[in-house]
Amino acid sequence: MTVSLTDAKSAELFARASRVLPGGVNSPVRAMRSIGRDPLFVERAEGVDLIDVDGNRFVDWVCSWGPLIHGHAHPQILTAIHEAAAAGTTFGAPTALEVELAEEVVRRVPSVEMLRMTSSGTEASMSAIRLARAATGREVVVKFAGAYHGHVDGLLADAGSGLATQGIPASAGVLESATRATVVVPWNDVAAVEEAFARHDVAALIAEPYPANMGLVLPEPGFLARLRELTEAHGALLIFDEVISGFRVAPGGAQELSDVTPDLTVMGKVIGGGLPAAAFGGSQALMERLAPVGDVYQAGTLSGNPLAVAAGLASLRMLDETAYLRLSETTEALATGLREAAGDRPVQVASVGGLVTVFFSEQPVRDYADARRCDHEAYARWCRGLLARGVYAPPSGYEAWFVSLAHAPEHVARTLEAAAAAFEVAW
Repeated sequence: MTVSLTDAKSAELFARASRVLPGGVNSPVRAMRSIGRDPLFVERAEGVDLIDVDGNRFVDWVCSWGPLIHGHAHPQILTAIHEAAAAGTTFGAPTALEVELAEEVVRRVPSVEMLRMTSSGTEASMSAIRLARAATGREVVVKFAGAYHGHVDGLLADAGSGLATQGIPASAGVLESATRATVVVPWNDVAAVEEAFARHDVAALIAEPYPANMGLVLPEPGFLARLRELTEAHGALLIFDEVISGFRVAPGGAQELSDVTPDLTVMGKVIGGGLPAAAFGGSQALMERLAPVGDVYQAGTLSGNPLAVAAGLASLRMLDETAYLRLSETTEALATGLREAAGDRPVQVASVGGLVTVFFSEQPVRDYADARRCDHEAYARWCRGLLARGVYAPPSGYEAWFVSLAHAPEHVARTLEAAAAAFEVAW
């Protein structure tokens, strides 16, 4: 099942790209440096098949990092985009489709009565925090180590595994003053969160309810409910970043599965159907603090872009009960098969509907510190082994695999055959 990874054209493109794009890419994870190779350049994709410029064909488990829950180039989504484009690509004025998409989101997501669209998850999280600070009149935001909420300066902070600590910039160019109001605590650590609230006048706590940016690390029983209790007791807002989990793990996201309702929800990926779109939403009372009716300014030239709205609406309308059942079954088949393929090797497989992560670890991973202790060199060898066998997995041990509705039993079987063989060369 080994493919000949001829990559002459990719290598040529990467050399050209490196002269005009920093690192040859427009987003760092695409560089594949963490698995010790240069990136493959994609030419086209269909269903779950990803085809690079050299003609190599892969079963794709990245799916553009989450938006493509229906797989690549789904006919209904393409039709929606084509029809929208024929009417005009952008207007800078309201459209009926924006209203329809908002109504669809409100119908699905428990915490959302109103929403504001943006063009990226970074914009949405930044705006949600601005709104939370305005609503509470406070400044401090609590986040979790290993959680990613976009590249806004104030959230690019990480304090490792210590108890509640002031944020330290995690990127050059981010000033300490930008992260001084960010407090970072370990995931799944109730005591650390309690200490943060005891020490600081908190405006908001922001969390991925199902974190997937340190790999998928699920909340321990009762943890999300305790976050809700603490924020309510201290008059702070609870923000769920459901950019990844939203519309993927359930129609209403992780908040539906956990029965924990946040004050504000950040959404992205699936909501755009494969085009750039995101949103944040909450109660009418909170959302009407936004301009033009309120005093919190937020705007965007391409927010609610008609092509992205059309794609997102088409994507959401296909996500019915049958679709979620099938997505869950495929996820479980993949996760179970990967555990079996690993055998007695030190491998942990975390999963929830539509998301899987393979940790090269002796023990279950419960926070970012555990994720960092994983054997990332072994993962890199395994990932290169998968590529050589026609499987395109996330080129980082900190990322989730994204299961789509286009993945069928035969794709799972091919992947598990490749995984078993790749495990042999990982150690």
